[in-house]
Amino acid sequence: MKKATAVALTLLLLGFEVSLSASTKDNPAGRLLTGRVVDHQDAPLAGSIVYLTNTRTRAVKTYIVGKDGQYRFPSLSLNTDYELYAQYNGRKSDTKTVSQFDSRPNVNINLRIDTK
Repeated sequence: MKKATAVALTLLLLGFEVSLSASTKDNPAGRLLTGRVVDHQDAPLAGSIVYLTNTRTRAVKTYIVGKDGQYRFPSLSLNTDYELYAQYNGRKSDTKTVSQFDSRPNVNINLRIDTK
C-alpha cells in the first residue's frame, strides 16, 4: 500500500514538474514588444518617445528611440493589455493595443507619425 502511494505521488509530482517546465520554456520572460517609429515616408524618427501603458495598473513605461527608429519593451506580462503610442515634436501616432488574448510571445508594431 505504501509503495503504491509513493509511486502515485512520484508520478503526480513528475507530471507537475513537466507541465511547469513546459510552460516556462515557451516564454520564460514574458512577451517582447518591438517596432519602429517612422514618418509618412517610412524614415525613422530618432528622438521620438514611445509610451507604453499597462491598462490594468495605468503604469507608463517610456522608450526614447535611437537613430534607427526602433524601440523595445521586453518582459511584458502575457495576462495584461497594453496601449502604445509615440510622440515627436508635439505630434502623436495613433494608439495601438497589445491584447492579452494575442498569444504571440513576440509582437512587432510600427508607429507612424505625420510630421507635416
